[in-house]
Amino acid sequence: MGRGKVELKRIENQTNRQVSFSKRRSGLLKKAYELSILCDAEVALLLFSPSGKAYQFASHDMERTILRYKNEVGLSNNSDQGLRAVEVWKTKINDMRRTIDELEVRDKHLAGEDLSSLGMKELKQLERQLRIGAERIRSKKRRIVSEHINWLKRRHKILHEENIHLQKQVRLCEAEGSLLSKG
Repeated sequence: MGRGKVELKRIENQTNRQVSFSKRRSGLLKKAYELSILCDAEVALLLFSPSGKAYQFASHDMERTILRYKNEVGLSNNSDQGLRAVEVWKTKINDMRRTIDELEVRDKHLAGEDLSSLGMKELKQLERQLRIGAERIRSKKRRIVSEHINWLKRRHKILHEENIHLQKQVRLCEAEGSLLSKG
């Protein structure tokens, strides 16, 4: 006795849907294998789960089968893909050149060069950027000078203490020397 006809619609219960996917995937892969063996057919099967995991079966080399399929249906071949890749790289190179040119112009503006192309609004914005930059530079400079002054003060204190210690030793040596000469 056979099974009844199954209504083809999306299974709403996620667990049941996953179980059905696993069983049917196994069956489909088995049928592809059997077809390739029984009929000496070149079979390639790609299957992506709802989570994005890939499953495949190929009776021959998968890439060769896909290339053969593309040639049969008139899809682009490798030379077209190569041309497209070259075009993509040319576009990227041109974009990068444009970006470099824009950065060089901006660098000149920041250096105070080639300002004739700027309007009042751009000049005010550039002036504001330079003012903010100068304030950051001054702040960094003050911090470095302050740290150096603190280091010099600590060094001075250490040297002063060492000097006091050495003066005490000199006085002790002088005192010992005078006692020895008297004795």
